Amino acid sequence: MMELKTNPIVVALDIGTTKVCAIAGHKNEHGKLEVLGIGKVNSEGVTRGVVANIEKTVRAISDAIKAAERSAGQEFNIVHVGIAGQHIKSLQHRGMLTREAGHVEIGQADIEKIIRDMHKLVLPAGDKIIHVIPQEYTIDHEQGIVDPIGMCGNRLEANFHVITGQITASNNIHRCVERADLEVANMTLEPIASAAAVLSREEKEAGVALVDIGGGTTDITIFQDGIIRHTAVIPFGGHVITQDIKEGCTVMKEQAEKLKVKFGSALADEVYDNRIITIPGLKGRDPKEISEKNLSRIIQARVEEILDYVVWEIRRSGFEGKLIGGIVMTGGGALLKDIEKLTEFHTGISCRIGIPIEHLAHGYSERLSSPIYSTAVGLLLKGISDVESGKVKYTQKSQVEESIIEAKEEEEIVNEVKEEVTEDRGSWFDGIFKKTKEWFEAEPDSEF
Repeated sequence: MMELKTNPIVVALDIGTTKVCAIAGHKNEHGKLEVLGIGKVNSEGVTRGVVANIEKTVRAISDAIKAAERSAGQEFNIVHVGIAGQHIKSLQHRGMLTREAGHVEIGQADIEKIIRDMHKLVLPAGDKIIHVIPQEYTIDHEQGIVDPIGMCGNRLEANFHVITGQITASNNIHRCVERADLEVANMTLEPIASAAAVLSREEKEAGVALVDIGGGTTDITIFQDGIIRHTAVIPFGGHVITQDIKEGCTVMKEQAEKLKVKFGSALADEVYDNRIITIPGLKGRDPKEISEKNLSRIIQARVEEILDYVVWEIRRSGFEGKLIGGIVMTGGGALLKDIEKLTEFHTGISCRIGIPIEHLAHGYSERLSSPIYSTAVGLLLKGISDVESGKVKYTQKSQVEESIIEAKEEEEIVNEVKEEVTEDRGSWFDGIFKKTKEWFEAEPDSEF
C-alpha cells in the first residue's frame, strides 16, 4: 500500500515557449523515479521563456494538468514550477558569520543563517533572488571546505552563486498557476532542473557545460567539482531558426517548422543527397522548390551564432579548457540532426545529447527518452527532493486515500438509501394492512 510519507506523488510543471508539460510521479522502493502521468500541450502565451498572455497560458496549464491527471488517475492541486527567460542573471558573492562559541560544532542553523544574509543583498529595482547556491566554505582561514557541518571555528565564510530574476516574471507565473486552480509549492530555475535530469555525478565533478536549447531561449549551466559555477540565458532558441527558414525560403511559419523538424540538419556538409523539397504554393500559386543543402546552410548559420554565445559564456565563467565532461546538449533544439557534430567542430569541445532517463525506473514510457522532457523530469526530481527533505510540506491525498474516502462516501449514500427504502416499504405495508383490516371489519351494506 502506498504511503504519502514515504513516496509522495509530486507534480512538476514546465511552462516553456513551445510547450507546457506536466509530469506526475514519485520514487519507488528502489529510489528510482516512477512517472505516473504526463500531459503535454502546445504553448502560445509564452515568449522567450516569459509569460506574455495570461489567458492562453492558464488554458495551456489547465489542459496539461488534466492530461496528467487522466493518465495518473488522480487529481492534483499543488505543482512544482520552473522559471526561465532572458531576465535571469547570476552573480558571485561572499558571506561571513562570526560565531561567539567557536568550540561548538557548526550546525545547519549556522548554514541557514549565512544563506538568509545573502537574501538581504541590494539588487537592481524589480529583481528578486531565486536561488542562493553555496560554492565552498572557509572556517578560520581554512579554505576549500565543501561541508562544514560538525566542524568547529569562530569565523565561517562562504562563496555563493546567487541567481536573480524579475519579480514581475515570477508573479505572472504564480498568477497563471493560481488561475488554473493550482498552488505553487516552489519555483526552480529551469537550467538547474535540466541538469538534475541529464547530468551524471561524474560529469558534474569533472566539469561540464549543459546547453539547453528551448524554443525561445538557450540556457547554459556550468558545473565543476560537483558545484554550479555559472548560469546564463541566451535570448535565442529554436524559434529563431524557424524564423530564419521562413524568411530565407519565403514560406509560411508552419511550413518552416516542418522543414526544420523533418529535413533540417545543423551541418550542411553532412547533406549528401541534396534532395529537392517541394512545398505547395499559396492559394493556387506554383509550388516552391527548396534544396536540402540550402535549408541546412540556413540552419547551420543560426546554430553557429548560438554556439558563439555558448563559447563566450564558457570563457566568461573562467572554465575554458577545464571542462573534462565537455558539453551536454538537451532541450528540443538537441533533436536537430547532426547538432552534436557541429558543436564539436565549432567549439573544439566534445559533445553528447542529454536524455532524461538517468534516474527513471525500468519500464518508463518511451516518449520520456527525448531531450524535450529534460526540464520537466528535473523539476519532478527537485520537487520530490524538497518534499523528502521537509523544505516543502503539503497534504496532497494519495490515490489510495482518495479511493478510501470515495468508498466511505458511497457506503454512507447506500445506507441512507436503504433506510429510506425500508421506511417507505414499512409505511406501504402498514397502509395495506390497515385498509384490509378496515374492509373485513366494515359492516355489510344494508342494500345487499
